[in-house]
Amino acid sequence: MKIIVAIKQVPERDAPIRIAASGKWIEEADLQFAMNEPDAYALEEALQLKEKHGGEVVVVSAGPERVATTIREALAKGADRALHVVCDNLADRDALGVANLLAAAIRPESPDLVLTGLQSEDVGLGQTGVILAELLGLPHSTLILQVEKTDGGIKVKRELEAGWFQTIEMPTPAVLTIQSGGNKLRYATLMGIKKARSKELRALNAADLAASGMPVVTLEQISLPKKQKSTQILPGTGKEAAAALVEKLKFEVRVL
Repeated sequence: MKIIVAIKQVPERDAPIRIAASGKWIEEADLQFAMNEPDAYALEEALQLKEKHGGEVVVVSAGPERVATTIREALAKGADRALHVVCDNLADRDALGVANLLAAAIRPESPDLVLTGLQSEDVGLGQTGVILAELLGLPHSTLILQVEKTDGGIKVKRELEAGWFQTIEMPTPAVLTIQSGGNKLRYATLMGIKKARSKELRALNAADLAASGMPVVTLEQISLPKKQKSTQILPGTGKEAAAALVEKLKFEVRVL
């Protein structure tokens, strides 16, 4: 079984975020970067499938040269080889643009499974995986917590709302977006780090992969969320105000 895992390098969760002078992206000069956590769960699912059934795990990631450090981390955890789509302006591309690059890199591999994280921690659109499935012409499923190989394909466990789950069977090849928390993430061992140095990491030029005629999205401006405070006085008696407060907590704030 050949499994492709798409991973993304994102700023660390606690990194201080500042808007760049251009106003079109964040200032990256002093930031530390890490593997997108949902993608780390996708990698873990792929590695466990490989340990059970054999095969190969191939990592693909798009971004500038610094992304190679995150790719090496994936190789140290157990991935067999990697594809790096070198793209210095990844932040200028929307989910369709990123999926287009990934699809072009993945297509020649003819994988049995393509796994991605449910969404990225920096942009959080949650669209790249399903668009990737459409571009590859493959069936897909989202919010996956568990994958089992069957004689006819795979059986997956999906997380639904309000504590409900769904189990469905799918043919392969297929694309799955993995929900965080389904497995316990592994750490890269010292031996894994040493082995990663000799594993194949092939660089691909984004300009050679981009399909002509694809829509171009231009990012004009980004901004930090504005902090707002407001006070609302609930009229009526104490009993009436309490009932109105409970309604707001239930249906507006959604904490009850």
